[in-house]
Amino acid sequence: MSDYIYMLESHLSTDQNRVVEAVQAAASQANVNLFLTGGAMRDMLAGFRIRDLDFSLEGNAMKVAKTVCDHTDAKTVALDENRKSVELVFASGVTAQIAMSRQEKYARAGAKPQVTAATIQDDLRGRDFTCNAIALSLNKASRGLLLDPMNGLADIERRELCLTNSYGFYDDPSRLLRLMRFRVRLGFTIEERTLMQVANAREAEVEKLIPPRVFFEELKRISAEDSPAEILKALEEAGLLALFSDALAGPKANLPGLARFEKIARLLPDEARTRAARLGPFLYALTEKLSAKERQALIKSTDMRKSEADTWQKLGARAKKLETALRSARIRKASQVYFLVAEAAPDDVMFVLYHSALKPVQERLRSYFQKYLPAIQEVTPEEWAAVEAKAGASRRKKARMDFITDRLDRRVRKPAPPPPPPPVVEAPPPRPAVRGRGPGYHYQ
Repeated sequence: MSDYIYMLESHLSTDQNRVVEAVQAAASQANVNLFLTGGAMRDMLAGFRIRDLDFSLEGNAMKVAKTVCDHTDAKTVALDENRKSVELVFASGVTAQIAMSRQEKYARAGAKPQVTAATIQDDLRGRDFTCNAIALSLNKASRGLLLDPMNGLADIERRELCLTNSYGFYDDPSRLLRLMRFRVRLGFTIEERTLMQVANAREAEVEKLIPPRVFFEELKRISAEDSPAEILKALEEAGLLALFSDALAGPKANLPGLARFEKIARLLPDEARTRAARLGPFLYALTEKLSAKERQALIKSTDMRKSEADTWQKLGARAKKLETALRSARIRKASQVYFLVAEAAPDDVMFVLYHSALKPVQERLRSYFQKYLPAIQEVTPEEWAAVEAKAGASRRKKARMDFITDRLDRRVRKPAPPPPPPPVVEAPPPRPAVRGRGPGYHYQ
C-alpha cells in the first residue's frame, strides 16, 4: 500500500472512506481516471482534518456523479454546467465534489471562463494556489501516486500560500478573497512574490470585477470556518470587506458579536450538517448593527436570493418556539432537555444561544452540550446493539429513546454510610498497690 494511501485512509472518517470507495467504483464502471484533489489533499498533507472530498476525473463527471447517486444515498446539492462539476451530500453528512479535469481560459479579467476538458496535470497547473494543486491517483494501475506539478508539497511544508501563475488574480479576482480566508484558516503566510502580485492586481482594481453572486458564496464559506471574525478582520485590513457592502466597513461589521458566535458554534458537533447551518446565525450576527436599509443593500450587493435572505431575517421568529419550550416550567428532566434540543434545527439552537437573555434557557442549552450529549456519546456501539437486539426491528427507535431517558434521568443512590464504630471505652487506670509493712503490722 502506498504511504499516501495509508495517510489518506488514516485521515478519513469511516463515512468518508465509504464515499471514496463509492466514487472509485463509479469511476471504474465508467472507465475514467479518478484523482483526489484540492482541499482534501491540502488538508491531509498539512495535517488538518479533511472536511470535504474533492474528486477530479478525466471524463464525464456528470455521468459518474449520477452513478454514485443511483447506488448510494447521495443527493445533488449544486451543479455547475460550465465547469462540469457536481456537489453531492450523503445521508451521513459527508460532502463531495466530482468535477471534470479541465482548463479555463478567460477573455478578460473576471469574465466567465471558457472551459475545455484537459488532463489532470493541466488541471492542476490552472488552479489558484500551489497548495491546492496536488492530486492523488485512485486508479488501479497507479493508486497512491502523488501528482504535484507546481511543487505545492514544498509550499505546504513551508506553510506558505503561493499563486500558481502571475495572472491568477487577473483571471479570477475572487482569489483575492480566498487568499485571505486560506491565510486565516491554515495559519500560512503569503509568499513575497504572491504579495507583489496582490499589489499589482489591486492597483489595476481587478477586485471591482468580482461578480456580486461570488460575494454571497464567499460569505457562505466564511460562515462555516472556525474563525469567521478573524477572516472578516483580515478582509477589512486588506480593504476588501467594503466590497461586500459599504455598510460593513467599520464598526457596523460587528466583529465582537461574530467572535461570540464563534464560541457558540464550537459547542455544536463538528459535522457537515451543523457547519452548513451556521449561515443564518452568522449573517444575523454580522448584520446585527445594520439598519433595515443597509441590510437590504447587502442583499442586493451580494445577489442574495429570497430563500437565502430568509435564513437569517426570519431566524428569530423560527427560533422563538425553541426558546419558549426551553423556558417552560414543565421541563424538569434531563431527558426532556436532551430530546428537545436534539430534535431542534441547529441554526435555531445557535440563534437561541446567541440571542436569548433568559437564564434558564441558557443553562439548559449548556447542560445539553456539556453534560447530556457527552453522556450519550459515551454509549458504546455494543451497548446500542444490545438495546436494539432486545427491542426488535419495529421498536428500535422507541428502545433507543427509552435507553437515553433512563441513562440521563436515573439517579445513582448514594450508598448508605457505614454505621459509626462503637465508642471506645477506656479502662480505668489500675489502682496503685498498697505496700505492706511486714508481718505483725497493725493499721491504726
